[in-house]
This record gives sequence, structure tokens and C-alpha cells, in this order.
Amino acid sequence: MKGIRLIAVTGLLSSLTLVSGPTATAQEPAPLQFSGLLNDYSPSTVSGGPWEMHGQWSLSINAWSGVADFSADMTMSGYGKTSTGAVDPTQGGQNAHTHHIKLTKVTITWNTDGCPTYTPSTYGGFQLNSTVSLLTGNGSNAAFETSPPSSTLQVCVSGGQGDNSVPFSNITLTFGSGSPAIKHFGSQPIHGVVRQWNQQWEVLRRFGIGPEAVK
Repeated sequence: MKGIRLIAVTGLLSSLTLVSGPTATAQEPAPLQFSGLLNDYSPSTVSGGPWEMHGQWSLSINAWSGVADFSADMTMSGYGKTSTGAVDPTQGGQNAHTHHIKLTKVTITWNTDGCPTYTPSTYGGFQLNSTVSLLTGNGSNAAFETSPPSSTLQVCVSGGQGDNSVPFSNITLTFGSGSPAIKHFGSQPIHGVVRQWNQQWEVLRRFGIGPEAVK
């Protein structure tokens, strides 16, 4: 009988483990996910510029810690020159190449202090600032970058306020002063759009961001 009871108890504990395992996992909030596009131009003063910049980006934020991973995949191409050496927009698509840019495990700052401004203004939002963990040119470490990379990058996300608005609509990428990447991209903000995010207001409110904060 004791052996039967032990088997029964063991079976019960196994069943509880099977039930509690998925339940515990399900209680963990999913990461905050943002994604969108980049479309902008570099200054004509950078090497080979001006460049057209087009790409996509994604941002994943740990819902418990506020630590984020950011990545951007970008194509760039320039212009030919006239006989006098001026940029010729009719000769677009010159020297096409790609860049991959990453920030890894960066703590989010839940405000946009020091971020680029817009007209009309944007509101709310957050930013991340750190040294890039990856910056490539056609897949390899970019020729203008150090190895390991040393360029710093500020990423700012903000949006509209009030009814009939999109609370997260705009993104900028700005390389920090002294970054090797400025030689190629310039020091100005690179602008883009937020296409989608997973609207976990209950998580964002824990960090002081939510409908109340952006209205």
C-alpha cells in the first residue's frame, strides 16, 4: 500500500509540474516590439555624399528590465557628377552598398531629453544611447569604423498626442560626436517612421509611458 501511495503522490506532483510550467511562462509579458522604415539623405559634405539612405529597423524591449536590442538594415547609393564636378541627380544609384547597425542590451531611457525636434512637434517617447555592437559595410566591418566598433548611436522614438493620433510614429538615429561613422553618415539625425508596435500599454505604464503620458 505504501508503494501504491508513493506512486500516486509522484504522479500528482508530475501533473502539477506539467500544469504549472506553461502557466508560469505564460505570465511573463512578451517583449515590447517596434519596427519601421528609414528614409533620408546624408549631407553632401560626407565622403562620397550625398547618399540616399533607405532601410528597415526593429526594436525589442525586455518588458521586465527595460533593456533593448535595436537593429537597422540599410541600403545607400550616391550620384554621378557633371562635367564640372557637381552632383548630378540624373545619375542616381551610384556606388550602391549596404549597412547593418546594431545596439545590444541597452537600457532604455524613458524620455526624449536631448533628442532631435520636429515641426510639428512630437510628444512622449523614449531613447537608447550606446556604442554600436555592429556596423558593417556590405557585410564586413565598415571601412570607416574601428574594430571593435566605437561609434556611439542615439535612437529616439516619439509620436503624437490626443485623440486620433499615433503615439509612436517617428524615429531618429544620430551618431554621437567623435564617432567614426559620422565620416560616412554625417552628424545629422537619420529619420524614419514607426510602422507597428504591439501596444502593451500595461507594460509601458510601469515605465511611466502610456495613454495618460502622451495626451
